Amino acid sequence: MHLSDEELLELPVYDLCQNEKWELLTPLLDELHHFHKVHCEKYSATQQLGGTPLAVRAFKNQLLSSIDADKVHRILKSSGTTGTQSQIVLDSDTARLQSKVLSKIMQHWLGPKRLPLLILDSRKALDVHSGMSARAAGIQGMSFFGRDHHFALDENMDLDLAVIMSFADKYAGQPVFMYGFTFIIWQRIVQQLRQLEKQVAFSDAFLLHGGGWKKISEQAVDKKTFKQELSACFGNVTVHDYYGMVEQTGTIYVECEHGMLHAPVWSDINVVDPVTLRPLPAHTVGVVQLQSVIARSYPGHNLLTEDLAIIHGIDDCVCGRKGKYFTIQGRVAQAEVRGCSDTFK
Repeated sequence: MHLSDEELLELPVYDLCQNEKWELLTPLLDELHHFHKVHCEKYSATQQLGGTPLAVRAFKNQLLSSIDADKVHRILKSSGTTGTQSQIVLDSDTARLQSKVLSKIMQHWLGPKRLPLLILDSRKALDVHSGMSARAAGIQGMSFFGRDHHFALDENMDLDLAVIMSFADKYAGQPVFMYGFTFIIWQRIVQQLRQLEKQVAFSDAFLLHGGGWKKISEQAVDKKTFKQELSACFGNVTVHDYYGMVEQTGTIYVECEHGMLHAPVWSDINVVDPVTLRPLPAHTVGVVQLQSVIARSYPGHNLLTEDLAIIHGIDDCVCGRKGKYFTIQGRVAQAEVRGCSDTFK
């Protein structure tokens, strides 16, 4: 079954059972596989076995593009302080589709109205000199889902308490949206508020964060502690982690109220054996394979990541959302750290 982009965007974000979802995704993924084989010579060279997932590391070593040079709209770069950055080539159609998919996902969690937005970062993070970093792209992307943007950190990455208090006073008693990268929130927001012994009492805040868990876990901070500290700092705040990567821009896997990450209808996850690449049964740790039908201008539709995960079930999460739900368990041994928020030390 072939779906137009309009029909694709009309699909319910989490309401299709896995079998229904896979019936829709399979022909679209096959179509993308053949398209990229024809239009990206470097991708074609990796496909001797047919349909083999492409390792995300490939985007660090070469520019993989399925479009002509004059069609390039933007090149996204992954964040990181060591190693080579991934480069993701977008044309205007792919960028538009990815933006619309992200909008559908976020509307599911935030509702149709744009909420006041407190960005738990510095405006300086948006200074882009050569390509857009994943951190800047994340902030810019989430900015579309909020209004009256305030930045919680100044240009030196120090807490701007006056801005935070002004935002809290202005929207007292109203729902607000907060967004940032995990490690930056912990180090520059939570730690500084604790040192100042300050609390900002929001009555209804939705906080979305991602990236940087490796550095936090090294400080013996788990998700439960992280959420408890955020509640102590911000009052009535619901905290949702998300999983995503620049290699599949537009698709994010948001954590539900019960701590499970969910695959939206436009993408899917497998947990595979690192040697055979065969899918592993539920409740087994393996390497994350991600598939997405919105990677059009570059071969990012079927990727083997350097992350480990467990799929906990299909269609039966207690939150009511359908499809696969999972948790990330860390990184493959010896894998280069890719965390989007590790650009700040």
